[in-house]
Amino acid sequence: MKATTFRLPENLLGAIDAEARERRVSRSDVVRERLESYGASAPPRAMPMFRDLAADLIGSVSGGGLPSDLSLRKKHYLKAWGYGTKRDRR
Repeated sequence: MKATTFRLPENLLGAIDAEARERRVSRSDVVRERLESYGASAPPRAMPMFRDLAADLIGSVSGGGLPSDLSLRKKHYLKAWGYGTKRDRR
């Protein structure tokens, strides 16, 4: 089992300590049981799909002036547009 450290407000820590004394178990046992019971009662969260996160961005760039094969030939276009070449620092 791995250890971790938490910073808790004094009132919450006092409640945990009181429960631990009352039940005659360690503070760690009380915290572990509370976390496990919260995890069991919390609804499982599905990981959102990237498509859902970026839905407002998809199609937001118009094709005005951009080549249709930009994603396939990006090195070619970067070189043609002068990216990666040294420029004067004036």
